[in-house]
Amino acid sequence: MGLMSWLWEQHQFLMHQCFSLPFAFLFYFLAKRGYLSLTYRYLYVCLGGCVLAVVTMGIYSLLLFTSTFLFILLVCSVDPSCVHAWVFGVQMLWQTFWHLLIQYREYYLHEPVSIRLFLAVSSLMLLTQRITSVSMDLQEKQVTLTFNSSSKKKTCVMLLPLVSYILNFTTLFGGPLCSYSQFVSLMAGISLNPPPSPLGVVSLKLMQVLMMELVRYCLVYFLKHNTYDPSSSIILYGVLWVWGLAAVLRIQYYSHWRVSECLNNAAGFGFWENSPGDSPDWSGLSDGDFWTTEASSRMSEFARRWNSTTASWLRRLVFTRCKRFPLFMTFSFSAWWHGWHLGHFVGILTWAATVKADYHIHRHLGPKLSSPWRKIYTCISWINTQMIVACVVIAVELRNVSGLRLLSVTYIGLFPLFNVILLFILLKLNTN
Repeated sequence: MGLMSWLWEQHQFLMHQCFSLPFAFLFYFLAKRGYLSLTYRYLYVCLGGCVLAVVTMGIYSLLLFTSTFLFILLVCSVDPSCVHAWVFGVQMLWQTFWHLLIQYREYYLHEPVSIRLFLAVSSLMLLTQRITSVSMDLQEKQVTLTFNSSSKKKTCVMLLPLVSYILNFTTLFGGPLCSYSQFVSLMAGISLNPPPSPLGVVSLKLMQVLMMELVRYCLVYFLKHNTYDPSSSIILYGVLWVWGLAAVLRIQYYSHWRVSECLNNAAGFGFWENSPGDSPDWSGLSDGDFWTTEASSRMSEFARRWNSTTASWLRRLVFTRCKRFPLFMTFSFSAWWHGWHLGHFVGILTWAATVKADYHIHRHLGPKLSSPWRKIYTCISWINTQMIVACVVIAVELRNVSGLRLLSVTYIGLFPLFNVILLFILLKLNTN
């Protein structure tokens, strides 16, 4: 099987985004040259998202259109101070219904689930981010929408940027999440102060994606031809084999985020103004960098850097609003948002417990270490973080009992267990 066919089979999201790149470049060219007014720019990205949804999801694109319609209906009819509670409740009920339907068909009826339905539900999760982001903006009065009931035309013009933000083809299959205000600013600024040509930076990032996928392809080949035997007495090999499998799954995410950046950059979004003489910086919209994230030596650092715009959204939506147990409430909601599979429940709550343990362990040991020992501690902490992340990724991605069984037979599951036990010991010492 060739690399391109393997890419298509393994990551259809990534390939759909790559096929959208010419339309993003066309949008940048037309907007920069002044061929598209602001209204037509909004129509372009909105219609592009609708067409992409229908082509890739078929009948299941109605999931997104229904969600968008309900949101617009709530925005127009509910007071801004109450709209977030209504939007959050309706959107999460709608998303949860489809997650439960997928589980019912997979685990009880044992029927194959259409890839189109998976695409639609994954996009619906991203839609939830954008919709609740706007509803929080309205509640906190960061965004104000005024509708003229006497003029339907003016109302439609007011709603067009909102619908375009929700169904934008550059973010339909991936992030990064940007605020509604930032989206409006980017759309208006692309003709007033156009960024330089994104062709070079998009080509470079696509080369990085190709390199990551090549590495992933080689890792998959190695793991397939060197399958771990549970009866083997070599514990270290089992641990490293699972770590390699988790690396394969993580690289898939990094590739997806990088292509999402490319798609936004190709449309002219994500450019930061630098000082004269500096190279252009196109990292204004990013979900995380491979090297920065993987270099994290603490679980709390990794949690902040992994899918950073989603982490910020969860912090704003749950963490800052919860008065009791904000960390576990945030991770619990993340498990709900992901679909509440058994692997999601175990993996994400294990992540929460190890992040909590990281805070206590670092606070207890950090001040007591001299400079040489601190370097050794950082190295050990990095290895510990990598092993815990591998456990979380395996549990979440495999979703069912098979992932948990793999973690137990390879003994890599002892790493998060040790951290949780150490957390309870430190909590016990602090109470005495």
